[in-house]
Amino acid sequence: MNSENLIPTAHINAKKEDIAKVVLMSGDPLRAKYIAENYLQEVSQVNSVRNMLMFTGKYQDQKITIASSGMGIASMGIYSYELFKFYDVDCIIRIGSAGSYQKEVKIYDLVNVESVYSESTYAKYATNFDQNMIKSSENIFNLISKVATDDKIDLKSGLIHCSDVFYRANKDEWKTNEKIKSCLAVEMESFALFSNAKYLKKDAACLLTISDSFITQEAIAADLRETSFNKMMQLALDSAVAYMKERKT
Repeated sequence: MNSENLIPTAHINAKKEDIAKVVLMSGDPLRAKYIAENYLQEVSQVNSVRNMLMFTGKYQDQKITIASSGMGIASMGIYSYELFKFYDVDCIIRIGSAGSYQKEVKIYDLVNVESVYSESTYAKYATNFDQNMIKSSENIFNLISKVATDDKIDLKSGLIHCSDVFYRANKDEWKTNEKIKSCLAVEMESFALFSNAKYLKKDAACLLTISDSFITQEAIAADLRETSFNKMMQLALDSAVAYMKERKT
């Protein structure tokens, strides 16, 4: 176990100054690479440990890091904690994919996560938060909503489900579990991110693109998930810039 003042960590070998104060975090390392190569200027790769790629560059003259978290609560828990705690990151915006639980939440829809429900025990043991529902940071949630309105981007918001498992023995639990039924969609990382942010007094948000539907069985191909979520990427980048400008005033 690393001591808390040791950099690099066991999972990130970037220098402290290589990581920006605002990080956009995708689960997929190749999506992080795509965003960095297509949106950032003066970009450099700052982490390659375990192929969990991270890149830092400039967007609208603001320093931003694009990082990958891997899949699941446990992996997001490690990377978001280390970025918040050891690299002094102020805000992480997760940019990921999700499966829709609701008829009105369709493929390619964007969701600004207001709060998340999970059965996970992660927060209980990692951050002493013994509840199964947690909110995003209100300031960054509201800022994303404002930027979306200004950019004329349609955005849904509300409660989502953060699952610890991808394959369930009870495949129809989303139809019968009352807490899960009330959620717009499901993903696998935000509960750890929000828990760490609350514990470490940081800011966190989660933007999702609906990649598949439990209702219609539609799904976006895996290769397209790396490159076709451009509206979400643009909104996250513009929101990151707005966040940094707001903190400077």
